[in-house]
Amino acid sequence: MPSAAKSRPAAPQPGPDRGAPARAGGVVGISRPWQLAGLAALFLGLTAALLFSGAAAAREVSDPGALVRWGLPVSKAIHNVALATVIGGLIFAVGILPRTAGPRSRTQKGDAPEHPAFARALAIAAAAGAAWTLSAVAVLVLTYSDVAGQAVGGDAEFTRALVYFMTDIETGRAWLSVTIIAAVVTTALFGVRSLGGLALTLILALAGLVPAALIGHSSSSSDHEGAINSLGLHLVGVSAWVGGIVVLALLSGILTGSKPGTAADITEPTLRRFSSLAGFAFVLVFASGVINASIRITNWGDLFGSPYGQLILAKSAATLVLGGIGLMHRQWVIPQLGRKGSAMSSRRVLWQLVLVELLVMGATSGVAVALSRSAPPQPTTFAPDASPAFILTGYELPPELTPERWLTEWRFDWLWVAVVLFGLVAYFLGVAKVLGRGDKWQWFRAVNWVIGLLVLTFITSGPPSVYGRILFSAHMVDHMALTMVAPIFLVLGAPVTLALRALPARGDGTRGAREWLLVFIHSKFSQLVTHPIFAAANFAGSIVLFYYSDAFGFAMRDHVGHELMTLHFTLTGYIFILTMIGTDPLPRRAPYPMRLLLLLATMGFHAFFGVAIMGGTSLLAADYFGNLGRAWGPSALLDQQMGGAVAWGIGEVPTLLVAIGVAIMWSRSDARESKRTDRAADRNNDADLTAYNDMFAKLAERDARLAERNSKLEGR
Repeated sequence: MPSAAKSRPAAPQPGPDRGAPARAGGVVGISRPWQLAGLAALFLGLTAALLFSGAAAAREVSDPGALVRWGLPVSKAIHNVALATVIGGLIFAVGILPRTAGPRSRTQKGDAPEHPAFARALAIAAAAGAAWTLSAVAVLVLTYSDVAGQAVGGDAEFTRALVYFMTDIETGRAWLSVTIIAAVVTTALFGVRSLGGLALTLILALAGLVPAALIGHSSSSSDHEGAINSLGLHLVGVSAWVGGIVVLALLSGILTGSKPGTAADITEPTLRRFSSLAGFAFVLVFASGVINASIRITNWGDLFGSPYGQLILAKSAATLVLGGIGLMHRQWVIPQLGRKGSAMSSRRVLWQLVLVELLVMGATSGVAVALSRSAPPQPTTFAPDASPAFILTGYELPPELTPERWLTEWRFDWLWVAVVLFGLVAYFLGVAKVLGRGDKWQWFRAVNWVIGLLVLTFITSGPPSVYGRILFSAHMVDHMALTMVAPIFLVLGAPVTLALRALPARGDGTRGAREWLLVFIHSKFSQLVTHPIFAAANFAGSIVLFYYSDAFGFAMRDHVGHELMTLHFTLTGYIFILTMIGTDPLPRRAPYPMRLLLLLATMGFHAFFGVAIMGGTSLLAADYFGNLGRAWGPSALLDQQMGGAVAWGIGEVPTLLVAIGVAIMWSRSDARESKRTDRAADRNNDADLTAYNDMFAKLAERDARLAERNSKLEGR
């Protein structure tokens, strides 16, 4: 992979010297040996942390051998860095780098030459994808050997046991899923070049992080779902941050290959865009890391006195150092890149800081792998006397539900807390930008957005969520509020309209958040899911499909299923309400009479569903609700019938409010049309009315002539 670049008028092109450091006007990028130093720092940090924690020491019983004890963490380290590099390369290709070289235009043909930085980023991602796939296979095999306590072998017995591990054991299935995802992503990276296809590939690569969050220490933590969600958020932030730094270091030769200030120079916009992403990733990594560590370590003694806690402190300190370097980039280096006289020295400092980041991140990644191999102070296995509720839900039964406990019993779902905080901060940053530009933004919209986010937090982390895992009636309150209450306020906040006003448009051929938002709004998928009939059918029909299939049991038993259920019903309700009373742009809007008809239809369907549940005599998800061991409250069947009444009662009130909103919008639309007609009449002196009267006058004149002619004919 070349590391040097030559300057051409249209765009920088990679030079032929593969070993020399990248230079342009005396500015040095990160040469190949220093790029490899980041990998060396990874293995040095891993080795030191393993020796410090004793995680690679021989076991007294069922020791799999030195090859497995050292090979497994090394394979995981390579796997993690390769996965992060794939994600980083795709992020750069999708949202940071220009796809084509030369002048940008809306009519530019799809066969225009690729920008060298874009091509290099995808080449890096493809090579990392191959390493990701191979390392995932190695981790799969070595993990089985580690769990089984036997050395790697090639005999038939070892193979049969490995197949059983991959197909019937949760950890084995997880790593098999990662291997399959890695292979599919790598194959796509060698063939896909459209930005839409690369965006889908990026989503699939991010899905490869899910199995890692579901296994390991988080799988049986005392706060099961909190540990999984915080670890998942941590992995997303780390992958975007580490992968971006790796790709940036490998792109240094091309980014320094253009004269500063020329049209071909993309160093400053590339660094500015990645700096924004890295800032967000830093906050996500640090906050999720603190939450995850607090779940595993519950006292200061374990934090300072155990090897596990000391490794966490070392990792946290390194994270803060990296955050400080990122702040230097944003506050000093990047603003200097575009200034005459200081661009060259600023670039030199830039790549020196990136190199320091690469080395520190490499060592930190090694410590993180050793941390995952070390035993935390808190137990990570189920107690022998674990209750049925703890085995099924990951938590002990909450106290009996009383009116006051509808406000006091909370269990934070950190995934949705992160979504709410991001939505809150992003919304008010957008409002500040719009107001700072001198435009207006209605306070009514902002208030509704805040209320919607607070309601969403209450639903996902408050009593409806806590008791929704135990009582069907509480679950139905949770469901109806997700689909009918929170979306009303969120839709009235008009977030898409705000985003389109606040986000800057890019003119260099890249796609930022605004461009991707517009692509999604005008996509075929958006046209389908926001079509009024489809939105109404999905809103009403998905309830029956969900509750009368295995999907309901999967959502109650499995954490991923539960989060997918929450996401589905939130989006379903949001899209339906958006088609009814939303002001955000949509590919198609139904006329007001049709909206009222659809609302009446969904209201009737909800009533039918509620009545069916109330009259049902068989328990839904019986293997779940029937085995919780709940000693308080009504029986499971009676509680289910109460849930049917909740579905009937709660579903009607919000629908009625939406219908009133549609009627008000219809009335205002008619009033606006009348005013528009009156203004047009004032401008043209009632030309339409005059023409209308002239038409009738001509018709009357014609009728008079015909009558006169007929009378003459009759007189003859």
